[in-house]
Amino acid sequence: MSGAGSTWRNWARTVTVTPHRVEQPASVSELQQCVKRAAAAGLRVKAVGAGHSFTGIAAAPGVMLDLSRLQGIVDVDPERLRVRLLAGTRLHRVPALLSEYRLAMQNLGDIDRQSIAGAVSTGTHGTGARFGGLSTQVVGMTLSQPDGGMLALGEDDPLLPAAALGLGALGIIADVTLQCVPAFALRAVEASEPLSGVLASMSGRVEQSDHFEFYWFPHTNRAATKFNTRLPAAAPLNPLPPVSRWVDETLLSNTVFRATCAAGTAVPAVVPAVNRVAARLLGGREYTDSSPRVFTQRRTVRFAEQEYGIPAHRLMSAFDALRRLTEERKWRISFPVEVRWAAADDRWLSTAHGRDTAYLAVHRYYREDPAEYFEAVEEIMLAHEGRPHWGKLHTLDAAALAPCYPRFADFLALRNRMDPHRIFANDYLDKVLGP
Repeated sequence: MSGAGSTWRNWARTVTVTPHRVEQPASVSELQQCVKRAAAAGLRVKAVGAGHSFTGIAAAPGVMLDLSRLQGIVDVDPERLRVRLLAGTRLHRVPALLSEYRLAMQNLGDIDRQSIAGAVSTGTHGTGARFGGLSTQVVGMTLSQPDGGMLALGEDDPLLPAAALGLGALGIIADVTLQCVPAFALRAVEASEPLSGVLASMSGRVEQSDHFEFYWFPHTNRAATKFNTRLPAAAPLNPLPPVSRWVDETLLSNTVFRATCAAGTAVPAVVPAVNRVAARLLGGREYTDSSPRVFTQRRTVRFAEQEYGIPAHRLMSAFDALRRLTEERKWRISFPVEVRWAAADDRWLSTAHGRDTAYLAVHRYYREDPAEYFEAVEEIMLAHEGRPHWGKLHTLDAAALAPCYPRFADFLALRNRMDPHRIFANDYLDKVLGP
């Protein structure tokens, strides 16, 4: 299926593009033909999933491949707990697909609107010092090549660590094979705490918890903490009552928060007071539920985001510098700062490549200009050996990124071999990888 391109915007409204043509392949063979036609016509081709990247990584001024019709399970290996999914499968559909086999993804981020291909390609991650990002769960994938051929990569293929988090630069992903785990439950404990206590005990919390994260509300001395403890699937569940979940996740976290963000944009002086109230309201709940219902949250408030991964041991220094920056500049920041962790991995372009990593994420309401705030925070992150999340806003180009990744030159060489004519490139990849 194809048609003349119309204007496409990503979820955050930070990217707008009018493709020459939009195609919606309904099968892998159709995907092959789409790529082959684009290459023959000298048009660049990019796949788009749910549009949840804040950068232009999926922008396609040439041929945009909408993979929304490529969803579902291809096959299952129950003995090895592996599942092959079509590339466009949305993360929020995966739990239901896996439930029949009593399987689950090992870890998830807090948003599940992305496609599986987009999530692994951009370095999406959750939290937990013993767990890697989503790309570390990839044990196989199939890529469409410029001539329409298909390249299958297994877990022992030396190219998999490059392709599993490949920014879409090595081909269009047709399917992804995930190493799953037996389904499990999570016991969640969420609290509002004094920031000083959280920071003083942070290293112990990170080491002793399966999944720990916290949110700091600028202009306050409080943090919202989240501990998730893994339990067997047979553990007794004590989920949030429907009304309580609706109040916390729809009314407070979305409807009321949207109103307070809008008020803070119109009258910045109210932000500190609003943040103090929000910091005390969030938390104070405990519940046990299936892992995907605990990991993920529904987010409807639009925002822009920047996130950097830094060596875990440098987090305190970076966080202190960020707090001082906010105070010195006298900004009014309504969104909390999010802090998470991930284990070191072997993915060539992973923010956690070769080092245990802490993540600092900053946000601005989508009607606010984030540039000054984000650029100042970026300076702090770079001073702490930071690597930017590929799907979130940053200013770095290939020259600045190359020293950050030990395998960067290897990735560029592989790209030159697999896509010498840059069929899978766009302006964003030209910037971060070079033309």
